[in-house]
Amino acid sequence: MNQARIDLLKKYIEEEPSDPFNYYGLACEYLQENPEESLSIFVTLLEEHPDYLATYYQAAQLLASFEMEEKALEVFRNGIALAKAQQNTKTLLELNTAYQNLLFEM
Repeated sequence: MNQARIDLLKKYIEEEPSDPFNYYGLACEYLQENPEESLSIFVTLLEEHPDYLATYYQAAQLLASFEMEEKALEVFRNGIALAKAQQNTKTLLELNTAYQNLLFEM
Protein backbone atom coordinates (compact mmCIF):
# COMPACT_ATOMS: atom_id res chain seq x y z
CA MET A 1 0.00 0.00 0.00
CA ASN A 2 1.47 3.28 -1.11
CA GLN A 3 0.19 6.09 1.10
CA ALA A 4 1.32 8.82 -1.30
CA ARG A 5 -0.62 7.18 -4.12
CA ILE A 6 -3.65 6.75 -1.86
CA ASP A 7 -3.55 10.42 -0.89
CA LEU A 8 -3.25 11.42 -4.53
CA LEU A 9 -6.19 9.23 -5.57
CA LYS A 10 -8.32 10.66 -2.76
CA LYS A 11 -7.44 14.14 -4.00
CA TYR A 12 -8.44 13.15 -7.54
CA ILE A 13 -11.73 11.78 -6.21
CA GLU A 14 -12.45 15.09 -4.49
CA GLU A 15 -11.64 16.97 -7.70
CA GLU A 16 -13.50 14.60 -10.04
CA PRO A 17 -16.00 12.50 -8.08
CA SER A 18 -17.69 11.24 -11.25
CA ASP A 19 -14.55 9.52 -12.61
CA PRO A 20 -14.72 5.81 -11.72
CA PHE A 21 -11.05 5.20 -12.53
CA ASN A 22 -9.92 7.06 -9.41
CA TYR A 23 -12.13 4.91 -7.18
CA TYR A 24 -10.93 1.78 -8.96
CA GLY A 25 -7.31 2.79 -8.42
CA LEU A 26 -7.98 3.47 -4.75
CA ALA A 27 -9.67 0.09 -4.29
CA CYS A 28 -6.69 -1.61 -5.93
CA GLU A 29 -4.29 0.22 -3.59
CA TYR A 30 -6.17 -1.13 -0.58
CA LEU A 31 -6.52 -4.64 -2.01
CA GLN A 32 -3.61 -6.33 -0.21
CA GLU A 33 -3.40 -4.54 3.13
CA ASN A 34 -7.00 -3.47 3.71
CA PRO A 35 -9.26 -5.79 1.70
CA GLU A 36 -12.37 -4.75 3.63
CA GLU A 37 -11.93 -1.14 2.53
CA SER A 38 -11.16 -2.31 -0.99
CA LEU A 39 -14.38 -4.34 -1.09
CA SER A 40 -16.37 -1.38 0.17
CA ILE A 41 -15.03 0.79 -2.65
CA PHE A 42 -15.66 -1.91 -5.26
CA VAL A 43 -19.26 -2.32 -4.07
CA THR A 44 -19.76 1.44 -4.31
CA LEU A 45 -18.30 1.37 -7.83
CA LEU A 46 -20.66 -1.41 -8.88
CA GLU A 47 -23.62 0.58 -7.56
CA GLU A 48 -22.66 4.04 -8.78
CA HIS A 49 -20.72 3.22 -11.96
CA PRO A 50 -22.18 -0.06 -13.24
CA ASP A 51 -20.74 0.51 -16.74
CA TYR A 52 -17.14 0.54 -15.49
CA LEU A 53 -16.21 -2.95 -16.65
CA ALA A 54 -12.84 -3.27 -14.90
CA THR A 55 -14.56 -3.38 -11.52
CA TYR A 56 -16.34 -6.69 -12.05
CA TYR A 57 -13.34 -9.01 -12.15
CA GLN A 58 -11.61 -7.51 -9.11
CA ALA A 59 -14.82 -7.21 -7.08
CA ALA A 60 -15.87 -10.79 -7.78
CA GLN A 61 -12.44 -12.18 -6.94
CA LEU A 62 -12.41 -10.26 -3.67
CA LEU A 63 -15.92 -11.41 -2.80
CA ALA A 64 -14.82 -15.00 -3.39
CA SER A 65 -11.81 -14.49 -1.10
CA PHE A 66 -14.27 -13.41 1.62
CA GLU A 67 -16.15 -16.70 0.98
CA MET A 68 -19.10 -14.85 -0.55
CA GLU A 69 -19.16 -17.16 -3.54
CA GLU A 70 -22.80 -16.68 -4.55
CA LYS A 71 -22.40 -12.90 -4.61
CA ALA A 72 -19.13 -13.32 -6.52
CA LEU A 73 -20.89 -15.46 -9.14
CA GLU A 74 -23.58 -12.80 -9.49
CA VAL A 75 -20.95 -10.09 -10.01
CA PHE A 76 -19.18 -12.27 -12.60
CA ARG A 77 -22.49 -12.84 -14.44
CA ASN A 78 -23.24 -9.11 -14.46
CA GLY A 79 -19.73 -8.39 -15.72
CA ILE A 80 -20.08 -11.01 -18.44
CA ALA A 81 -23.33 -9.41 -19.61
CA LEU A 82 -21.71 -5.97 -19.62
CA ALA A 83 -18.64 -7.21 -21.50
CA LYS A 84 -20.94 -8.70 -24.14
CA ALA A 85 -22.89 -5.44 -24.39
CA GLN A 86 -19.65 -3.46 -24.71
CA GLN A 87 -18.27 -6.03 -27.17
CA ASN A 88 -15.12 -6.36 -25.07
CA THR A 89 -13.93 -9.83 -26.07
CA LYS A 90 -10.77 -9.90 -23.94
CA THR A 91 -12.56 -9.00 -20.71
CA LEU A 92 -15.44 -11.32 -21.58
CA LEU A 93 -12.99 -14.21 -21.84
CA GLU A 94 -11.30 -13.28 -18.53
CA LEU A 95 -14.63 -13.00 -16.71
CA ASN A 96 -15.94 -16.27 -18.20
CA THR A 97 -12.77 -18.13 -17.22
CA ALA A 98 -12.82 -16.78 -13.66
CA TYR A 99 -16.54 -17.57 -13.39
CA GLN A 100 -16.01 -21.17 -14.53
CA ASN A 101 -13.03 -21.57 -12.17
CA LEU A 102 -15.09 -20.39 -9.22
CA LEU A 103 -17.92 -22.77 -10.13
CA PHE A 104 -15.39 -25.60 -10.32
CA GLU A 105 -13.91 -24.69 -6.92
CA MET A 106 -17.34 -24.64 -5.32
